[in-house]
Amino acid sequence: MIKTVKIIGPAYPFRGGLASYNQRLAEEFQSQEMEVEIETFTIQYPGLLFPGKSQYVDGPAPDNLNIKRTVNSVNPVNWIKVGKRIQKEKPDLLMVRYWLPFMGPVLGTICRLVRKNKHTKVICLADNIIPHEKRPGDKPLTSYFMKSIDGMVAMSQSVLNDIDTFTPELPRKLCPHPLFDNFGEKIEKEKAKELLQLEQGVSYLLFFGFIRDYKGLDLLLKAISDERIKKLPVKLIIAGEFYTKPEPYLQMIESLRLKNHVLLHTDFIPNEKVSQYFCASDLVVQPYKHATQSGVTQIGYHFEKSMLVTDVGGLSEIIPDKKIGYVVTPNEQAITDAILDFYDKNRQPIFEKNIIEEKKKFSWTNMVNAFISVYNKLNQTA
Repeated sequence: MIKTVKIIGPAYPFRGGLASYNQRLAEEFQSQEMEVEIETFTIQYPGLLFPGKSQYVDGPAPDNLNIKRTVNSVNPVNWIKVGKRIQKEKPDLLMVRYWLPFMGPVLGTICRLVRKNKHTKVICLADNIIPHEKRPGDKPLTSYFMKSIDGMVAMSQSVLNDIDTFTPELPRKLCPHPLFDNFGEKIEKEKAKELLQLEQGVSYLLFFGFIRDYKGLDLLLKAISDERIKKLPVKLIIAGEFYTKPEPYLQMIESLRLKNHVLLHTDFIPNEKVSQYFCASDLVVQPYKHATQSGVTQIGYHFEKSMLVTDVGGLSEIIPDKKIGYVVTPNEQAITDAILDFYDKNRQPIFEKNIIEEKKKFSWTNMVNAFISVYNKLNQTA
């Protein structure tokens, strides 16, 4: 039985989906009467490796969570110190978040030390095992980490399958990414447009989140340059900070003559404004070239928005095609055709009606139960 949980991963004051997720998951563990503590970073990324403008959020820390900044991602002395301390504290469960090979050494070292107490079960929540943007050294760094854990919870079948590359006997459980329900309540479309100073007589597509090349924004820009879409009272909102060079995308907007069809809101979108962007939009588009899973789809589910995703990674696992949105091949023509179908056949009302039922599958309770399942399996085989 799990009574004490330690989470290692991004959390306040760091920003982004990983931090929001870890904090929401901690709340769910607490709701099941477990004692929870999050240990986040003093240094998460060195400045040279961070592609955005800032790693930090504004505003106060959550008052219902115990968050400590203890982990330095680049200091091996710190890894040993943190690992030995948690080893002595003996939490029942150490949940460690893994999303990037760069984190392999720090997390792998801490986990190895913690497991020496022969009590704590170390279970990883993996966003990616094989990264979207590959770099030299990825495989040995990830291998080092994978050999330091007892079990894993994955949020897509593709990540679950990747485990076999490193540790084929590792106990594991598949659980889809839960709803991101911590961005406030749904608001009326007209009100959302007013808050964002958008035109009321225009419909909006939404590309949301950090902009990286693998997310296929170039495919979407080519898709909406189709003259049939240009004739519609439809515009694309690009809402999120560039984590890659913006110039190729800005040049594409210019060359495709999309200046009057695209709105660039390319600063970091704070949590309190997320609802405005989703609620102002008709269709959330994720034209990814490759993926595992995405928190954007789960924000879309929360706000009951129709979605268009590409058939890569685990995205198609959670978006039933032609029921709540579209699953298409990752090319501009398929994206164009889906957008035209959405508006020409007025799919929005039926998609949004179906989402209300479909979203019930993605609860935070299910995610906690996945950890309990792996934990119990480990205890049975101990």
